[in-house]
Amino acid sequence: MDKVKFRLNDPRLAPRRTKLEIPGWAGKREPRADGSREQVWHCVPFSEGAQYGIELFYPYDFELHVTTRDGHLVLEADWGEPPEGGAEWPPFRKFGDAFYTYQILLDLKVAKGMAVRTEPHPRFYADPTDTVPIAVPALIRNWWPMMFFCVFKAPAEGRTHIFRPNEPFAQIIVIPEEANFELEPMGEEEAAERELQARRIYANRPKLAAGTEWTSSSDTVFDGTYRHLHRAAKDKARNG
Repeated sequence: MDKVKFRLNDPRLAPRRTKLEIPGWAGKREPRADGSREQVWHCVPFSEGAQYGIELFYPYDFELHVTTRDGHLVLEADWGEPPEGGAEWPPFRKFGDAFYTYQILLDLKVAKGMAVRTEPHPRFYADPTDTVPIAVPALIRNWWPMMFFCVFKAPAEGRTHIFRPNEPFAQIIVIPEEANFELEPMGEEEAAERELQARRIYANRPKLAAGTEWTSSSDTVFDGTYRHLHRAAKDKARNG
C-alpha cells in the first residue's frame, strides 16, 4: 500500500481520507426506494470519486465569509490576535478580485513519480446553497517540499462562500506526476468488442436491474445495474 506522509503547521488541518457524511453534505440517509429523494451517495461513481482523495479541514474557531460586492472581493472574519509561531496573519488574502488564497503551509510527501492535485471538495457538487469554497486545481510535484498557499475562485457577484470550523474546504488527490498517455481512436476490432459489451448490458438490463428499480420523489427512475456490475467486477478481481 502506498503512503502519503504529511507535515503541517496547524494540527487542526487534519488531513484524512475523504469520507461521505450521511447525514451531512452527502445528503440524508434515505433508502433506494420509491418516494425517496435522490441523494448523491445513491450514485456509485460519485461515491467512489468523492472518497478517492484526502480532505482538508478549516482549522480556525471563527467563520470566514468571502463575498463579491460591486465587483470587489471582501473577506470578513474576526481574525483576532496573530497566533504564536510567526505565520502571516490573516492567513487568507485577496489575489486580485477573481481569486483569493489561504496560507496553508501543508507538506504532503508522495512517492517518486507521483504528485498531489488540489480540487474542490466533493461537497461543492452537492451544495444547494452555493456557499462552498471552490479550490482551484493545481498540480504540486514530488520535489516541491510544501504547499505554501491554496488558491480559491472568488464567488460571483452577491454570493458568499463560507468557511466554518472543522468543515472540509478542499480535496487533494494523488496522481502520476506526468500524464503519459495519448489519445487515439479505437481500431475496428476493439470498437466492435466495446459495442458488443454495451449492447449486452443494455439487453440484459431488466435482469441486472431486477428487484432494484425505484422512482424518486422527483419522478426519476433509478436501478442497480451499475452497482451489480461493479460488485461483480470487484469480486472477480479479488478472486483472480
